Amino acid sequence: MQNSILLIYLITFVILELIYFKIADQFNIIDKPNHRSSHTSITIRGGGIIFPIAVLVYAMANGFHDIYFVVGLLAISTISFLDDILTLNNKVRLGVHLSSVLLLFFQWNLFSLSWYWVLIALVFVIATINAYNFMDGINGITGGYSLLTISTLYYINQYIISFTSNELLLAVGLALFVFNFFNFRKKAKCFAGDVGSVSIAFIIVFLIGQLILKTNNVSYIFLLLIYGTDTAFTVLFRKIRRENIFEAHRSHFYQYLSNQRKYSHLLVSFLYIVAQLLINVLLISLTNETMIYTLLLFFAFVVIYLSLRFKLEGKKRLLLSYDKHNSQM
Repeated sequence: MQNSILLIYLITFVILELIYFKIADQFNIIDKPNHRSSHTSITIRGGGIIFPIAVLVYAMANGFHDIYFVVGLLAISTISFLDDILTLNNKVRLGVHLSSVLLLFFQWNLFSLSWYWVLIALVFVIATINAYNFMDGINGITGGYSLLTISTLYYINQYIISFTSNELLLAVGLALFVFNFFNFRKKAKCFAGDVGSVSIAFIIVFLIGQLILKTNNVSYIFLLLIYGTDTAFTVLFRKIRRENIFEAHRSHFYQYLSNQRKYSHLLVSFLYIVAQLLINVLLISLTNETMIYTLLLFFAFVVIYLSLRFKLEGKKRLLLSYDKHNSQM
């Protein structure tokens, strides 16, 4: 791919992001701090709109390949953006999400497989999209983590096995680079918003799905191991504490590090990215080994993760309800 094309992509995305900032400022599309937030100042919301725009620009330049994926992405991005500014009915939002996921399955030709693979894929896709949305809470974490994932996928596509378009990966990577320029800083210019976290999750799921279908190697889902583990165990701990898991909260480990431990957002984001980077390096090195080594990697990480949470947060905070916790203090 020529450097001139990459430069055109980069300039286009910068201009489009700046145009969006003007529009968002004019129409008051902002994010105000609330009890779930880890930030303290009003910031432009929806800067992640550049992610679906990047895919649309790529599709327009390449004859709309993967049309089901593109249409599904535009649908789920549109409803997420509307939800950012209007707060839509849950049934409407979920209906569009499901329709977009089904379009993704058509793109993968997944309906040619047995029904249980379709069900497994549905659980994985919906869980990943929600995990991304839950984890988008501090500066740099979604943009930085996603840029690492796209970079890893580019490496795999370029040097291990070709499973998708390099140009698509580079276009999404450049969009993430532009977003990170405005978000991965102490005082962010913008946040991703639901449109950003949901759309980049949809894009990454599509790419990882392509890779898994090409290689028949499901271990590539561990490219999202950090997000998946943090989300899964946070939900589990909330269920143990008998909390409503559908209510807004600040129970994720990254939120504890940012809010209670007072670590800077950028430091916490950096730690999450580095941890996933180490996992990615090990995962790629184990691709030609038996699955048992990948499972050992998974269990080793889970043990380390849980050990850190119990050591730093404590058993009472993680396992006891708020009232029981206070009664024992």
